[in-house]
Amino acid sequence: MRVLLTSFGSRGDIEPVAALGARLRDLGLEVLACVPPDEEFEAVLARAGVRLVPAFRALRPWLAEVRKGPVDLPQVAGEVLEGQYRAMAAAAEGCDAVVGCGLFPSTAAAQAVAEERGLAYVHVSYCPLFIPSPHHPPYAYPGHPRPPGITDNRALWDHNSKVMNALFGAAVNGLRVRIGLPALTNVRDHVFTDSPWLASDPILSPWPPAASTVVQTGAWILPDERPLPADLEAFLAAGPPPVYAGFGSMSMPTAQAAGPVAIAAIRAQGHRVLLARGWAGLALAEAAEDCFLAGDVNQQALFPRVAAVVHHGGAGTTTAAARAGVPQVIVPQLVDQPFWAGRVAALGIGVAHDGPAPSLDSLSAALAIALAPETRARAAALAKSIRTDGAALAAGLLLDMTRR
Repeated sequence: MRVLLTSFGSRGDIEPVAALGARLRDLGLEVLACVPPDEEFEAVLARAGVRLVPAFRALRPWLAEVRKGPVDLPQVAGEVLEGQYRAMAAAAEGCDAVVGCGLFPSTAAAQAVAEERGLAYVHVSYCPLFIPSPHHPPYAYPGHPRPPGITDNRALWDHNSKVMNALFGAAVNGLRVRIGLPALTNVRDHVFTDSPWLASDPILSPWPPAASTVVQTGAWILPDERPLPADLEAFLAAGPPPVYAGFGSMSMPTAQAAGPVAIAAIRAQGHRVLLARGWAGLALAEAAEDCFLAGDVNQQALFPRVAAVVHHGGAGTTTAAARAGVPQVIVPQLVDQPFWAGRVAALGIGVAHDGPAPSLDSLSAALAIALAPETRARAAALAKSIRTDGAALAAGLLLDMTRR
C-alpha cells in the first residue's frame, strides 16, 4: 500500500507529517510526503525515513516574495492551490490514500486529487480552532472579522463558511471544474469531510466527544534522538538552567523585536539566556557568559533542562514544552497561536502574553509568574498526561481505512 502525505506550511506543519510517515513505514506501507523542499524540512523527512516529493515551492523564499507587498489572500490561495495540485497529481500515481494537512488551499488540492482518482482521503487539523463546532467560535480571517453582535457559535460558523467561500471558492471551483469535478457551494465542509482528524493533544486542546465525528488522535510527535551540540552541553553544565527564548518559523518584525526584549527580561529575573536563532534571525548583541545562541536543536532533549520556555505558541513547541514539564510564556504572533497561549494559561502551566510585541515590563511580569514554583509544579504534573502515541494511532486508523 502507498500513502501520499501532503502539507504546505512551516516547520509545525511539516514535522507531524514526518512523524506519521515514520509510523506508517513501521507498519509496512510505502510513504511519500509532498512538502516544501526547504533544507530543514528535507532533514526532518530524512530523520523519519520518509521520501520527500517537492511541493510547488520552497516555503521560505515563497514567503519572502508574498510579504513584499500587500497580500491578496484569494490570489495567494489560488497560487498555492494550483501549484500543489500539480505537485500532488504527479505524486499520487499508484497511491491508495491521500492525507491533507497544512494551509487550506493545499488541503483543498489534496482533496481534489483524491476525489479525482477515487482514493481514500483524510483531512487533518493541528488545532481545534479550525474545525466547526458549537462549542467554540471560528478563527477570524484577516479582513473578515466576526459580525458585530453575533455570539452564537453556530451562526459564527455559518458566517465562516461564507468567508471561506469568498476567499477560496473561486480558486477551488475553478480547479475542480477544469479537472471534471462538480463545483461546490460550501468549499470548507467538502474539503474538511464529515470526519476530519484532529492531531492535537486532548489535554492541551480537548475536543467535546458528544455526537462528534471528529477523530482526535493526539499530537503527531517525531522522536528525536539527536544529541545536543557540545558547546550547548557545556553551556548547560556551566550554571543553573537557563530560560529558552525562540520564535520558531516566525520571521515577522514583531518576532525579531521580541528577541532583545526577551534577553533583557530573562536577565532581569536573574536567569541565564538560551536564545534560538529561528527564522527571525535572532542574535546576541555581544558575547556574554550568561547567554548562548542556538540553531536548530533537539527540543525533546533540551526543554527538560531549561527553567522556562518563551516562544510564539506554535502547536509543536507548545506540546514539546508541555511534554517536558517546563513552564511556558507564549508571545503569540498569528493564527492559532493565541489559542495555544490561552490554553497554557487556563491549565496554569504558563502565561499568555497579551499581544505579539512584548515590552520589558510585560515580559518580565509574565516570566515572574512562569518561574514561580507553583507554575513549575503544575507543568511537571501535567507532563505525565501528554500523549505520545498520536502518530501511531493515526497510522493504525489509516491502515484500516486503506484496507477497506
